[in-house]
Formats: sequence, C-alpha cells, structure tokens
Amino acid sequence: MKETDREAVATAVQRVAGMLQRPDQLDKVEQYRRREARKKASVEARLKAAIQSQLDGVRTGLSQLHSALSDVGAIQRSLADVSKDWRQSISTIESLRDVKEAVVRHSQLAAAVENLKNIFSVPEIVRETQDLIEQGALLQAHRKLMDLECSRDGLMCEQYRMDSGNTRDMTLIHSYFGSTQGLSDELAKQLWMVLQRSLVTVRRDPTLLVSVVRIIEREEKIDRRILDRKKQTGFVPPGRPKSWKEKMFAVLDRTVTTRIEGTQADTRESDRMWLVRHLEIIRKYVLDDLIVAKNLMAQCFPPHYDIFRNLLHMYHQALSTRMQELASEDLEANEIVSLLTWVLNTYTSTEMMGNAELAPEVDVGLLEPLLSPSVVSELLDTYMSTLTSNIIGWLRKALETDKKDWVKETEPEADQDGYYQTTLPAIVFQMFEQNLQVAAQISEDLKTKVLVLCLQQMNSFLSRYKEEAQLYKEEHLRNRQQPHCYVQYMVAIINNCQTFKESIVSLKRKYLKHEAEEGAALSQLSMDGVLDAIAKDGCSGLLEEVFLDLEQHLNELMTKKWLLGSNAVDIICVTVEDYFNDFAKIKKPYKKRMTAEAHRRVVVEYLRAVMQKRISFRSAEERKEGAERMVREAEQLRFLFRKLASDMDGYCDTIVAVAEVIKLTDPSLLYLEVSTLVSKYPDIRDDHIGALLAMRGDATRDMRQTIIETLEQGPAQASPDHVPIFRDIVVPSLNVAKLLK
Repeated sequence: MKETDREAVATAVQRVAGMLQRPDQLDKVEQYRRREARKKASVEARLKAAIQSQLDGVRTGLSQLHSALSDVGAIQRSLADVSKDWRQSISTIESLRDVKEAVVRHSQLAAAVENLKNIFSVPEIVRETQDLIEQGALLQAHRKLMDLECSRDGLMCEQYRMDSGNTRDMTLIHSYFGSTQGLSDELAKQLWMVLQRSLVTVRRDPTLLVSVVRIIEREEKIDRRILDRKKQTGFVPPGRPKSWKEKMFAVLDRTVTTRIEGTQADTRESDRMWLVRHLEIIRKYVLDDLIVAKNLMAQCFPPHYDIFRNLLHMYHQALSTRMQELASEDLEANEIVSLLTWVLNTYTSTEMMGNAELAPEVDVGLLEPLLSPSVVSELLDTYMSTLTSNIIGWLRKALETDKKDWVKETEPEADQDGYYQTTLPAIVFQMFEQNLQVAAQISEDLKTKVLVLCLQQMNSFLSRYKEEAQLYKEEHLRNRQQPHCYVQYMVAIINNCQTFKESIVSLKRKYLKHEAEEGAALSQLSMDGVLDAIAKDGCSGLLEEVFLDLEQHLNELMTKKWLLGSNAVDIICVTVEDYFNDFAKIKKPYKKRMTAEAHRRVVVEYLRAVMQKRISFRSAEERKEGAERMVREAEQLRFLFRKLASDMDGYCDTIVAVAEVIKLTDPSLLYLEVSTLVSKYPDIRDDHIGALLAMRGDATRDMRQTIIETLEQGPAQASPDHVPIFRDIVVPSLNVAKLLK
C-alpha cells in the first residue's frame, strides 16, 4: 500500500506541476480543485458499481449451485428406483417370449395377407406379361412386371427386416417369383432390339421408341429409390440396380460401331475402288443418321439424356476406330489418298459434319481428328515412297513407248502450229497434273512435296532422255537409211525440249505458291540445262545429217572443176534449203540457233576448202575469175540464209574479204590487203595466211615470209562483238610445210 500511495503522490505532483506552469495559472487553482474532485467522484462511483455487479453475480451463482445439488440428489434417487424395478421385471420379460414370437408371426401373416391376392395371381400375371411382351405392348408388360417385382421386393424386404438371417424363407420367396427375372430379361431384349433399330423406328413409329425410353426412365427411378432405401434398411432386391440407361447407351454404341463396320461391301480383289465406295457409304449413312438423330430422336428422349451429343460422340469414336483399322492395312497409293482426303477434308466439309442441317449442334472446329498426327505422317511417308516408285515406273514406261514411235515409218504428229512433236511431254505432264490434283485435295504441304518430287524425278528422267536421244542419233549414223523418219523424229525430240520447258514453268506457276522454293528453283535450272543440251545435240545431229550429204559437193570447192564452172554451191544451197524445209518445224529458239549454226558451218567449210590448197591460180585472170566466183557464191549463200531467217550476214562477208585478197592484182599491195583481213578477223593464224597466199600462186617465198613476220609483230586486237570463224579451220600440216619452203 505504501508503494501505491507513493506512486499516487508522485503522479499527483506531476499533474499539478503540469497545471501550474505559468504564474497566471494560480488564479485557476480553485477551478482545477473542483474539476479533479468531480473526476474522483466519478471514478469512485464506477468502482462501486463494478463491485456491486460482481457481488450480484456471485450471489446468483451460489443460488444455482444449491439448486443443482438438489436436482442431482433427486435424479440419484430416481435411478435407484428404476434399477430396483428392472431387477424385479426380469422374470416377467422371460415370460413374454412367446408373445414376441406371436407378434413376429402376426407381422409376417399380415404382410402375406396384404400381398395374398398378388401372391396367388403370380402365375397368371407372369403369363399375361409374357403375352404382352410377345405382342409388343411393352408399356403394359412393364407395368405388370413392376407389380410382380413390387410384391416380391415387399415380401423379401419385410422378411429381411424381421429376420435377416433367415435365408430359407428368402430363398422360398425368390424361387416363387423366379419367373420375374426371366420376364425382366425378355423385356430388356425387346427394348434393346428397338434401340438397335431406333433410327428406323423413329421414322416409322416414334411412339414405340418413346415407350422404350419411358420404361428405362421408370427403371432408373426404381433403381434410385431402392438405393436410397438400402441406406436405411441395408436390403437390395435381386437384380437391382438394373442400370438400363447405362445399358441403353452401350447398345447404341455397339449399334453405331456395327453400322460403320458393315458398310464395306467390296474388297480390293473384287473392286479396285472398294475404299472410295466404302468411305462414300459411310459418309452418306453417318450424315443421314445424325440428321435423323438431331431432328427426330432428340424429341423422343428427355433433355438430360443429351442423346444427340452422345450419338455424335459414338459416331466420331466409331469412325476414328474404323479409320485406324483402314490406316493399318497395306494400302496402295491411291487408297492412301482417298483415305486422307476423306479424313482431313470430307469429314469436316459441308458434305458431312459441316452440313448446315447439323448446325449449330455440330461445331467442326471442336471435333477431334479421326487419325492422330503420327498416323497421318506415316501414311504420307508411305504415299510419297510409293508415289516415287510409281513415277519412276511411269516415266520409264513413257520413254519406252516414245522410243518405239521413233522407228515408225510414219511422220510424227504436229501441233496446231505445225511443229512436230511426240506424245511424251503430254503423257508425262498429264501424269504429274493428276498426282498434283490428288495431292491438293489433301493439303497444300503435300501438294508442294509432290511437285518437288515430280521435278526431281523429271530431272533424272531428262538425263535418261538425253542418253536415249544420243543413242538414237548414233544408231542412225551407223545406217543412215534407218529409221525412215529419223529427221522428223529428231525434230520432234528437239521440240519436246521446248514443250518440257514450258510445261515445267506452267506446272510451277499453277501449283507452287512461293516461286523462291529453293529445291524447285534449282531443279528448274538443272532441267533447263539438260533440255538445252538435248536440243543442242539434236540440232548438231541434224546438221551432221545435212553436211554428210554436202560432203561430196564441199569437196568440189576450190578445185579445177569448181573454177571451170561447177554447180557445187547451187547443189549445196538446194540441199540446205530442202533440209530446212523440214527444220522449219523446229520451235524457236532452237530453230534460230540451228539456222545460225548452219550458216556459220557452211561458211567455215567453204573457207576450209580455201585453206586446203586444192588449187593454185596461175594467172591474174584466174585469180580474178576465182575471186568473182567466190563473191557470187557468197551472195548466193547470203541470200539463202536470209531466206532461212538467219541474221548473221557477217559470215558471208568473210568469204568476200578472202576473195578480195585473192582478186588483188598488184602484189605490192598484198601486205596492206592481208593486214585489212587480219584486222577484221583477229582469229586468223599464220598458217591461214600462208595457205591463202599459196592459193594466189604469185607470192614469192620472201614476200610470204615478210608478210607473216610483219603481221606477227603487231597482232590485231579482237573487238568485243567479234565472232571467231577461222579458229575452227585447220590447215593441213603438209601444205604449210610446203608453203614455208
């Protein structure tokens, strides 16, 4: 207490010191005293009230404890009295055992009496129910079956409640109602038969389907009621729960599966189009079934059955299983295409699941794929492998067929523009087109892969085509009488090269979205090179044919016979023109290149005759006559090749330039004339000049040596547009040696 008093005094001193900080606060001392007195009185009043409240609570608690003690004593005395009475009544309970048994028997008899009518009428009800089932009156049959089951279940439940261990009576009741389970099974068979034909039944007799659904709904309700009662009594009648709703969906699922599997009417052995027919039948059946299910069956089932969604899922699963089975078979390439086209495109198209009559219940965007990506990829790999083998075989067969045409006695066909051609390009690209159209039905990616494959195989094929064309040419050169239409078919082969080029470009433009596809671009560059090589070899072969016929007449040039008036150049022109009448059926640009090459080669052969020193002029008159003849023949050749549409007039100018050297009458100007010739044709060599001077016949050895040495000191520079022509002319070494002696 003393410590508390000290703390209180210290606190009071501190509060007073806080109040009297300034001198003017002394005037308020009395006011402060009254305020503190009021606070003290208030605190004391609250303390008194709190203490009084606690005292009242203690007083009430003590009163309740006294009352509880009295009640406990009374209860104790009552329990003692009950215990005394129970001990005295034990003997009385034992004497009432017979009464208990009588009560049990009375209860059983009461239940028997209650069901007596049904019990005695069980055989009759069984017969009536059987007749109703056979007559198809399923609702009435089910009503009587429910009465039988209710009587049986009621008796068995009462027996179970009274004496659950009495199996003898339970067995007796069950055996008496033994026909009930058989009737239930028979009725279930009828229900399942109706459900199996539900898509037909709903069109012809929807009432029957509704009856089946009502029966199933009744059984579902009974199942639920019995399961609820089981929680209270623990008793479940035999055959329950029937779960007919679950079995109904199982029956529908088996029916859908059987319907899908049963659509295959043919095999590959009996019909090559078996898979196409099979898939088309599936498409038609599934679409028709789902439309019926949506528009008719959904009205026969309660909404919570969601019958259309369930049937849609069943059909999707059955189709997926069937497609997996088909994919696992050893399918041919066309069958793989049919299957993938159906799975990837037809299934979700407006011809099937995307049909307007199925909307909006069916959303194709939510359907799972019928085949997994791995299976689709495996099928595509198999297809590409098979297609590769097929294309190789088709191309080989096409080439063999074309080769047989090359040896025919009749000319090849001409196109609408009159150009010779064979059927090879059309056959090849028709085959490519068909395969690309098929691939495009599956996917853009497959279409691109097939296009690249076609171009790759085309590349290999053209190499074989080149080899066969070369062998064809060589075979003809061994016996120029065979084949009879060699020239015409070689023209057709050359034209085929241009057709191949155009067809490749057309194919890529039509089926390749991105022109910059590296593989395709490289393939085209390679193929263009091979095709140009084939055409070039063909043109060379045809020109070889021409110059074999011209050889005799070319050998007459620059001879005594030629100088005296030979018509060799006339024959050369007629022969070339005759050949080029056939060559006119060669397509551009190969015809233009061939004409230019023929022009060049005729001039080269003419100049080669000059360099062969077949003749040496003895006088200025002979030189003049020979030079003038050369100029005339140059103009004759120029006219010919202008007529043949060659624009290389410069070739014939070479003959005129050489003629000018020969025609020169003043030997002192020979160096100047030769220099002019060399400046025009920088590829001319010393041996050419030596042969040309030897042909003149008037140039001395020193003059020839001086001209050649002088020209060697200042070789002429070739202009950028100069086309060498003397480069291919070889002067016989014997003649050159003689010239230099």
